[in-house]
Amino acid sequence: MVKRQIPNPNEIFDLLHFKKPDLNAKHRRLQSAQTIWDLRKIAKRRTPAAAFDYTDGAAEGEISLRRARQAFRDVEFHPDILRPAPSVDTSCQILGGPSAMPFGIAPTGFTRLMQTEGEIAGAGAAGAAGIPFTLSTLGTSSIEEVRAANPHGRNWFQLYVMRKREISYGLVERAEQAGFDTLMFTVDTPVAGARLRDRRNGFSIPPQITAGTVLNAIPRPWWWFDFLTTPKLEFASLKSTGGTVGELLDSAMDPTISYEDLEVIRSMWSGKIVIKGVQNIPDAKRLLDHGVDGIILSNHGGRQLDRAPVPFRLLPELVREVGSEATIMIDTGIMNGADIIAAVALGAKFTIIGRAYLYGLMAGGRAGVDRTIEILSEEIVRTMKLLGVSSINELEPRHVTQLTRLTPVRPTVKAAADALAR
Repeated sequence: MVKRQIPNPNEIFDLLHFKKPDLNAKHRRLQSAQTIWDLRKIAKRRTPAAAFDYTDGAAEGEISLRRARQAFRDVEFHPDILRPAPSVDTSCQILGGPSAMPFGIAPTGFTRLMQTEGEIAGAGAAGAAGIPFTLSTLGTSSIEEVRAANPHGRNWFQLYVMRKREISYGLVERAEQAGFDTLMFTVDTPVAGARLRDRRNGFSIPPQITAGTVLNAIPRPWWWFDFLTTPKLEFASLKSTGGTVGELLDSAMDPTISYEDLEVIRSMWSGKIVIKGVQNIPDAKRLLDHGVDGIILSNHGGRQLDRAPVPFRLLPELVREVGSEATIMIDTGIMNGADIIAAVALGAKFTIIGRAYLYGLMAGGRAGVDRTIEILSEEIVRTMKLLGVSSINELEPRHVTQLTRLTPVRPTVKAAADALAR
């Protein structure tokens, strides 16, 4: 028989501790988010459909984006036991400087459209966390404004080589003068990808107000208040170059860029230069012959060529081929700190987050970006402790298995011979 007694109030209160109510609605909202996916849900509620879908969407059928995220889900970790890791060192050296975490913030265009604090929130949060921030050529805050927001942190600049080359050359000079230490030369945008969500939403820069836009905005008055009471949305680093927003966007996509352009930019830039948008091994090898400092495996977040290679799947092969000669980084599909640990274990020196950062921005401005970094950092630390590693440098390929979901079909010898004969 179970022994019963009259409840003792003192014993009950020893077991129960009432949580102090949080009267700050934004803080309460952001602290309720335990994952990047939670931040995405909050962002979707708080942002008009056209702006949210611009961030969330990808090209055509969005197959590349789904595959990239699935590739990280298809990871099996192999932890070591009885190897205490009571504290872990998440810091690393990347491109000649420190980072407190093995990830930085990716370049994103039209960022103030998502939330009015835009790149200033991202740069400030990155500086506070001790990680690099990357400003896009198509950013809505200028090179100088980002430098002011992150005066002591690491700022990188992403470059589109535009049809009017002198515009790009001027941006390189301004970034160098502002103390940006790394140039991210993007090579996967000869033309714009077909982003069908944007077309269906009638998305444009600046946004065009339609009856549907108004209906969608009714439950989100805070977004419109911010949009209408803050400075004009424009490509801040390009506003002195002339041309409408549409003309500048069209000019940024140039199918004629070549290795000659890389040589010119390399000669102008005294800092580190990395190439973003590499998607095969031969291109990576050729880039090393041109003196680049790093390679970013990227399919532009699935926003350019749909069905492009998944960077995470390509990573081990690239590391085997050129890992001893180049700094290899990766983006696309990262939604969890464990994704970052898996990439580092397979040889990536660094990772770049784009959508994860923007979900936080849309969910709560600067505080939301801080929460993104906090969530990813907590996941990184927890994953490392569970693997039994005390520092980033202890991660090895043996810690990770990429489970096979998509297996390439190799042509038969006869099919290859027939193709050559044709």
